[in-house]
Amino acid sequence: MNREDRYEFGMKVLEQIDGEAGQRIVSSLADTSPELGRQVVAWAFGDMYSRPELPPRDRQLVTLGILAALGGCEPELDVHINAALNVGLSATEISEALLHSAVYCGMPRAINATLVAKKVFGERGLLPITNV
Repeated sequence: MNREDRYEFGMKVLEQIDGEAGQRIVSSLADTSPELGRQVVAWAFGDMYSRPELPPRDRQLVTLGILAALGGCEPELDVHINAALNVGLSATEISEALLHSAVYCGMPRAINATLVAKKVFGERGLLPITNV
């Protein structure tokens, strides 16, 4: 596959998983680092997300855990919480995954990630979550 084919394939995967949110991230890079946007599309989505060894919902769980652990990734968490919902995770499963992340990445990062989830869930009419 040539460079343009990888990008086009990645765009199809990105649209399936992230919808408009992913495209907004790529577009936001257009005037500063268009090549970074291309790499996000071609490599992250065209090469990595399309691998058959993990289904998209599992990839999103991994991604949410990593972004929560990193901290400071709230814009990306917003995109990937939406993506997780798009690929079949429930709001309760996402909430539980972020709760679980507190054990490994600490309370402040889990709280920050959960507050992003609250925003996304509110926008999508999925509140309240009742996993007690």
